[in-house]
Amino acid sequence: MKKLLFTLTLTICVFLANAQQGWELGGWIGASHYFGDLNTEFRVDKPGLAAGVVARYNFNTRICLKMSANYGQVAADDANSKNTFELERNLNFQSRIFDGAMQFEFNFLPYVHGSKDENFTPYLFAGFNVFNFNPQTEYNGEMVDLRPLGTEGQFRGEEYYSTQGGLVYGFGLKYDINYEWSINVEFSARRLFTDYLDDVSGVYTDTGDLEALRGEVAVALADRSITEVKIGQEGRQRGNSKANDSYVFFGAGIVYYFGSLRCPTVSSKR
Repeated sequence: MKKLLFTLTLTICVFLANAQQGWELGGWIGASHYFGDLNTEFRVDKPGLAAGVVARYNFNTRICLKMSANYGQVAADDANSKNTFELERNLNFQSRIFDGAMQFEFNFLPYVHGSKDENFTPYLFAGFNVFNFNPQTEYNGEMVDLRPLGTEGQFRGEEYYSTQGGLVYGFGLKYDINYEWSINVEFSARRLFTDYLDDVSGVYTDTGDLEALRGEVAVALADRSITEVKIGQEGRQRGNSKANDSYVFFGAGIVYYFGSLRCPTVSSKR
């Protein structure tokens, strides 16, 4: 009976060890970029600093669960567009993003920490995120928060939420330096559940109502058009509410593997 229990324990242990179960912890640094109503041409002219920390649990050599806390800076300016309407619209914004994400990863190749043969793999992932943002713009030499101004006619208390969610997806590469340390390079995109990351989504509102509700600064920042006659007529398109905003992270990081379950030594003694 004792031999049976020992054999069963040893078999389970060997399976778990071969499965490469275990935690990884590390950090990354790179760049972030925004796409949306103020960047409809997918320009990459305004990358921002991005960084984060990650924790990954390996279920086996193929499947992992990763959690991360990330920071990024995003910005865009109509002045950099080639679109005539966007140039005349003349809006811009910048925002810091605090992002938390959870994703499942699939390794294309068996990935075994410390192995000389299975120490590299490309991988795909998908999941979800929660993030906080605060779009701002420069006005008269000062940075101004846009959300409290209700630039598209939002009533007080009905502004868009500054904490939102989204879908996470992307791909990456893993490479083992040794058993403990590995390098990860990753491209990670966020498809957001909001179209107000840039404070632009719908149509222009009535300037008289906006001034009465929010003041002169709100009116000035709702329509910054550079045409001789302002383009911000009530009901005219300001953004595209049918397509939500998005942002991406691209970076490289290093992670430490804490190890899988170790098997007991098999003795030759009877």
